[in-house]
This record gives sequence, structure tokens and C-alpha cells, in this order.
Amino acid sequence: MGRYYLSKLLQAFITITLIVLVVFALLRFMPVSGYFSKEEYRELSEAAKNAYLRKIGVLDPMLVQLKNFFMRLFSGDLGRSITVYPQTPIAEILGDKIKYSVMFNLFSLFVSAGIGLPLGVAMAKSKGGLVDNIGTGYVVLIRSIPSIIILFFVQVGLSKLFNLPMLFYMDDPSSWILPTISLSLGSIAGYAIWLRRYVVDEENRDYIKFARVKGLSQNYILTRHVFRNAIVPIAINFPSDILLLLSGSLITESLYSIPGMGGLLIKSIKQIDNPLVQVLVLLFSTLSVFGVFLGDIFVSFVDPRIKLTGESE
Repeated sequence: MGRYYLSKLLQAFITITLIVLVVFALLRFMPVSGYFSKEEYRELSEAAKNAYLRKIGVLDPMLVQLKNFFMRLFSGDLGRSITVYPQTPIAEILGDKIKYSVMFNLFSLFVSAGIGLPLGVAMAKSKGGLVDNIGTGYVVLIRSIPSIIILFFVQVGLSKLFNLPMLFYMDDPSSWILPTISLSLGSIAGYAIWLRRYVVDEENRDYIKFARVKGLSQNYILTRHVFRNAIVPIAINFPSDILLLLSGSLITESLYSIPGMGGLLIKSIKQIDNPLVQVLVLLFSTLSVFGVFLGDIFVSFVDPRIKLTGESE
């Protein structure tokens, strides 16, 4: 078991290291204007610009820059934003924005799993019936209509129907309802349709047919055998979903004026804020890779068919 976990951790470490090297190198080919505010770049002489770049280490050899970057990173210094939030520490920017993204995405995760998973099981049990048809219709509707249109109708329609605020206010909990619903709609459909598929697949396997022949009740078979195996392909993505709560949602956060992480990367790229782009790309990449690693570990506990014994190693 230890060897399996160690190999997965080593793979994640190698992947993150390669991402760091590639992103770090590519950003060194970006325009140097990303290290100045617009006014500074327009007003400073070439000599002053080069002096500043030399001071912050951009003109040092690549290996020296990489060493200095890791030293600052391990000391908790993520650098400062240049153009998006001039001279503001990046750690402070992330701290202010991440809390909003985590809050709403965490609410959304609970709502999505709490509705989507039971709906998927109900659709599988009612295969071809009323619940299955209603659930399938919902999934088709969510996946066929562009999300921006659905979110617009949710924001305008539900706000008028239930007299809810159309924009987010931190001191008004009622304004949190519509963003949570908007974030949950797609995930509910995803959980429902995939769990239905996996449950139906499991019900057609030989060991389930044998359990029925033995006289076990349908509910016992469903809860103790079918659901436990069907949930594995979905459970493997749970750690990634949790870690990526930090990344936020561009459309929903923009629609409800939520000051979260959504859109921050795009904004920093548009304004050529090199230090902020570098930190955000590395943050999101690391979260994705580490989420896959945790998913591999998590599934080894969830899946009863995986036995990490010394013999299997």
C-alpha cells in the first residue's frame, strides 16, 4: 500500500515540477511591459526600465531566477501585482477573493451532491418511468441550452418570483441563494446522469443477478452492492471538485457581481500582469494535479475491488 501511495505522490510531484518549469519559462518570453504599470512603461526611459528589471531579477539567468522564485515561494512571498492591483501583494489579493469563491462553490457542492446523487439513483430505479423521464428531460435541458441563457432566466425569473436580490451582498444571506442555485444546476445534472448510468450498468452484472437469485431484497442489493460500486467513478473526482473550489466561476461570479476568483486569471492575462498570471497558473495547475492524486488515494478506500496488499505490489 505504501508503495502505491508513494508512486502516485511521485507522479504528482514530477507533473507539478514540469508545470512550474514550463510556465516559468514561457512567462519569461512575455513582454516586459507586464512588470510595469501603464504609466511607468510609458514614462520611464529604457535605461530606467532595464535598471528596474535588473533589480527585480528578470534579467538574471533563468536558473538564478528559478532559484529565487522557489526561495520566495517557500517563504510565503508570492510577489506583487503590477497592473491589475498595482503593488498589492498577490497573497493579499488571493486571500480576499478565495473566501468568496470557496463559500459559494462549497454551498454548490453540497446542493449538487445532495440533489444529484439521490436523483440519479431514483432515475435508475424508475428506468423508463416518470422519474427517469423527468430527470432525463432536466439533464437534456441543462446540457442543450447555453448556460448563460439559463443563468439569466434563473437570475431574473427567480428574483422576481421569490423577491430575491439579483446581486450579491455579503451582509444579506438572501442574496446568496440565486448564485448557489446557478452554480448547482449543471452539477446536479452531471451527478444524476452519470450515477444513473453506472447504477444501470452495475444492475446488469452477473454478481447482481446472482444476488437476486439468492433471494436478497432489491433495496439491500442496491445499497450494499450496486450503489457502492457505481459511486466509485464519481467519487474519484470529489477531491478535485473540493480543491477547485478555489478557482471560482467566471460567468456566475460576473453575473452576480461576486468579488471571487472567477475571471481573475483572464483579467491578469489581458492586462499583462506577469507576476499575477504566473502565480494563478501555478495555483490552478497544482490544485488540478493534487486533486487527481487525492482522487487516486480516495478511490482505493471507496472501491471494494481494490486491495492494496503486499501481494498486489
